[in-house]
Amino acid sequence: MRLLDILLKGLQRIGIDPYHLLDSLYLPRDRQHIRRTRNIRLIPGEANRRGGKFAYAEWAHVIGIFQTLMFLHLAQKENNRILDIGCGTGLLAIASEPFLGDKGKYTGIDVMQKDIVFCRGHYPAGRNEFIHFDVANPTYAPDQKSTKTPWPVESESIDLLTALSVWTHLGEEDALFYFKEIRRVLKPDGRAIVTFFLLDQIYRESLGRRSEQQGRFHMTSQNLWIFNQPTYGSDAWFHLEWIPVPEDAIGVTGQGIDRLCANAGMQVVERHQGNWKEVPGIFFQDVLVFSKT
Repeated sequence: MRLLDILLKGLQRIGIDPYHLLDSLYLPRDRQHIRRTRNIRLIPGEANRRGGKFAYAEWAHVIGIFQTLMFLHLAQKENNRILDIGCGTGLLAIASEPFLGDKGKYTGIDVMQKDIVFCRGHYPAGRNEFIHFDVANPTYAPDQKSTKTPWPVESESIDLLTALSVWTHLGEEDALFYFKEIRRVLKPDGRAIVTFFLLDQIYRESLGRRSEQQGRFHMTSQNLWIFNQPTYGSDAWFHLEWIPVPEDAIGVTGQGIDRLCANAGMQVVERHQGNWKEVPGIFFQDVLVFSKT
């Protein structure tokens, strides 16, 4: 290990990022050993692993989580139409691949044009399409059009919609508008898998424990994920006090989830606890599965 540390520091001194170098050497060799989980061959290099998940292992782990959820909630296992809102650099495109079959299609939509450009060049054409959604978001696309625009997707055409860390960046007004879009695009028996920072009973019970950890482990408020600032005056949407703009991280109460469902004609059919509250969970954020009422 001593020799490796010396080598890595030497690379840094001459302007070479050791992680980038090791990643570029590792990925091609790792792909040669893939046997069963063939879709992970599409995991991009470190320069394009974004969205709060950077490590190769974490990408593979999260792909597996959502591939499992997709399998459980798709009525048919092949030839599906899957719509991924906030697709980023394609993590859920990889999770979706096994369920497309010969007649299915994955559509990824994102407000970040550079991510769409990357995805179009990285993922196989034909069964995959990527659309730049030219609307503003204060965190990810502050200079785009400040308007609420329906998604460029046909009504009742989608078997499964996914939104990984999208509603965590929407205030109440935008959240309500685009939740109605979920209902519009889903087939009658379709499902939507959406992640949230859910400010529920477990969240409230965990606040005291996390505050104790702050003193014991010298944690800062940034580590505690306390959503205590009303977002644009909402009584159900709250953001962290230390972030530059509210849309950097927004949590919603159970009352807010009820409001989303009532406004759009949707219902929660399953929920999975997020481990961001320092409790066991299948994913960092809370995962809720919805259907039409």
